[in-house]
Amino acid sequence: MSPKCCSHIGRPRSFDANQALEKALEVFWQKGYEGASLNDLTQAMGINKPSMYAAFGNKEQLFLQAIELYESRPQAYFYPALEQDTIYDVVDYMLKGAVANLSDPSQPQGCVIVQGALSCSESASTIKQALQERRAQGSIALQQRFERAKVDKDLTADADPEALAHYLATVLQGLNVHATNGATEQQLQQVASLTLDTFKRVSSAKVAASLQSINK
Repeated sequence: MSPKCCSHIGRPRSFDANQALEKALEVFWQKGYEGASLNDLTQAMGINKPSMYAAFGNKEQLFLQAIELYESRPQAYFYPALEQDTIYDVVDYMLKGAVANLSDPSQPQGCVIVQGALSCSESASTIKQALQERRAQGSIALQQRFERAKVDKDLTADADPEALAHYLATVLQGLNVHATNGATEQQLQQVASLTLDTFKRVSSAKVAASLQSINK
């Protein structure tokens, strides 16, 4: 055997790690953490098991990296929404993002974080806890944004930041469930519009006045 031939023995398979992780995310999104087998994952990623372990660790580590990718996608809307100028803009941005994502035919239905936490059994308690912690972090960030709006007088004096944050989080999770059950984009948008009506009533006079001028 020539030295040239021998040089190929044991060489690790070359692949695009980011692309492979995107494929893994699609599988987890479609089948959930427990429903996605190693064969499902490696076949979609185009790599063998040793390569997967070497690049990403075990299945649990691969899933958590896929979730990181999910939250950093260009389509991600939750944290960018919190950066909007007014609390009405925050809610508007968030609801529009949710409806657009949940009605996008090019991706699996629902939110992989919400669905993953709901579908995990006790045997995947570590994953379930990690997803619950991510959701809790999001809830805290949302409440803090409402509290900031109250300090900035961007909410009416009687508005309750904690209750409003819980309300919006509940609506977002409800939209996810409805989308998974086959709700149309129009139906999701109807829920979003009703929710925005609620936030119009608790927005500051300044924001309410600007909305009225826009609608004239």
